[in-house]
Amino acid sequence: MSKLLIVDDENDIREFARNFFKKRQIEVLVASGGRQALDLIEREHPDLVLLDVKMEEMTGIEVLRQLRQGNSSVKVIMVSGVEDEETVNEARLLGAIDYIHKPFILEDLEKIVLAQLMV
Repeated sequence: MSKLLIVDDENDIREFARNFFKKRQIEVLVASGGRQALDLIEREHPDLVLLDVKMEEMTGIEVLRQLRQGNSSVKVIMVSGVEDEETVNEARLLGAIDYIHKPFILEDLEKIVLAQLMV
């Protein structure tokens, strides 16, 4: 079974996405912040991470930077409600495989996530 980690500081988004993907037979882990996400990635080795850019404790870019410095090759899709070309470029340079904007269009999100989990 594929394993997906959803990292977002908004509980509603985490729970909505968790329920959505659980119905698609995907094991879903959730984290409310960067430090929790880094711990879960190290312990659980998810196949894919949906990582919010703007979070209180540490940004998604900081989390992605730490992952890459630690040589983690986990696939990461950045998620943001703000369009910021500089952040998009930095995320891609750090190896993010995609960048999705909130609010989600569920069919698009599902297509992107399932395509990455099937690889």
